[in-house]
Amino acid sequence: MTGLISTAALVALALAAMWAWLRRRFLVVTIHGQSMEPTYRAGERVLVRRTPLSAVRPGQVVVMTDPVPPGQWIIKRAVAVPGDPVPEVMDASADPGARVPEDCLVLLGDNPAVSVDSRRFGYFSGRRLLGVVSRRLRA
Repeated sequence: MTGLISTAALVALALAAMWAWLRRRFLVVTIHGQSMEPTYRAGERVLVRRTPLSAVRPGQVVVMTDPVPPGQWIIKRAVAVPGDPVPEVMDASADPGARVPEDCLVLLGDNPAVSVDSRRFGYFSGRRLLGVVSRRLRA
């Protein structure tokens, strides 16, 4: 009987450790608003993998903490990462050959008619990065 209890305790401990690791590594986010339509629609949920800025690539969809109002999350497509050329859509007055600064991202929504993104706010700080969208979750 003692061996059975020890095994059950080890299994429970292993499951708790795995759950804690998953919670630190992944996050489920619900989409709000229309800025990423048609790719993602309001109410859909996505799985987000916590990722450092250095692992983000142009074209990936990222989740950031929103600078205004703070405490909320935004979802946008990374179109330029540190060291990339500054996209024309962001700043027509940028010097030719200008590069995205270190620790910054250029983010655009897929629906430019309603998206509040780098076209309006400029660079987004990499310190606000939560992660990269891994996949859409079923309802």
